[in-house]
Amino acid sequence: MPRRAPKRPGPNPWVFAPLLLLPLLGACSGPQIVDALTPRSGYTVTTDLPFSDDPRLRLDLYRPDRPAPGAPTVVFFYGGNWETGDKGMYRFVAQALTSRGYSVAIPDYRLYPQVRYPEFLRDSATAVAWVRRHGAEHGAQPGPVAVMGHSAGAYNALMLAMDRRWLAEQGLDPARDLRAAVGLAGPYDFLPLQSDMLKDLFGPEKTRPDTQPIAHVAAPLPPLFLATGTADETVLPRNSRNLAAKAREVGGSVRMVEYDDIGHTRIVAALAAPLRWLNPVLDDVDGFLKSLSQLGS
Repeated sequence: MPRRAPKRPGPNPWVFAPLLLLPLLGACSGPQIVDALTPRSGYTVTTDLPFSDDPRLRLDLYRPDRPAPGAPTVVFFYGGNWETGDKGMYRFVAQALTSRGYSVAIPDYRLYPQVRYPEFLRDSATAVAWVRRHGAEHGAQPGPVAVMGHSAGAYNALMLAMDRRWLAEQGLDPARDLRAAVGLAGPYDFLPLQSDMLKDLFGPEKTRPDTQPIAHVAAPLPPLFLATGTADETVLPRNSRNLAAKAREVGGSVRMVEYDDIGHTRIVAALAAPLRWLNPVLDDVDGFLKSLSQLGS
């Protein structure tokens, strides 16, 4: 059974209403509010490092002032239904993780309709390979990396961990080159598709089962941390529950957390400095990754 994490008590949520309503805000105002409230100390950042020839394929690399011994570099993939998103909007995620001693890479990947499945996975794998091979040259912590994502980004992260094809194209192996995979509110088992956009994105119906992370669960797996909110109506909690159960069937190490009364946006919004009272996702991810370091994984 997954561990259930109750919502933390905290200040009046109306104080932070603009942040909680980020998906409903204008294209500029939401990121600006988050960015303005994100601390700018405790880390250094190098922006727009190219990891492939395409001009969109750049990443921002954040290094903590105080690295945690043995902590992996985290490659974070943002969500946006594979059709929106920009790495510059997620400094709040990098600040949260660098505050715990992790180096963090946030790459852009190509979006729909420029590309369709599986090209965004190839972009994600290319970013991981670059960090694995070149991150230390830019001050990141060396060694196997942890992949992490929210929503569509969690899909990208978990597909790299489950479906060996994408990292193999880069000469990498998930069991060797990934310290862990962390998914926040990810879609892992979401057939049948409903929207015309997703049907176009993921291709013909007969091949869609192959696009699902749950279809590629096989030993050996990197350790998994899967988190969902019980109030998530965008990506249903069954996605995380089903993947956790399947991974355990093959002997995988899985930590599964459900946050009571938390929806799709709040699970990642709680990484922002003024919203960490919403749920302990930062503590939980940090504890999970640090436990792997202590075990020497």
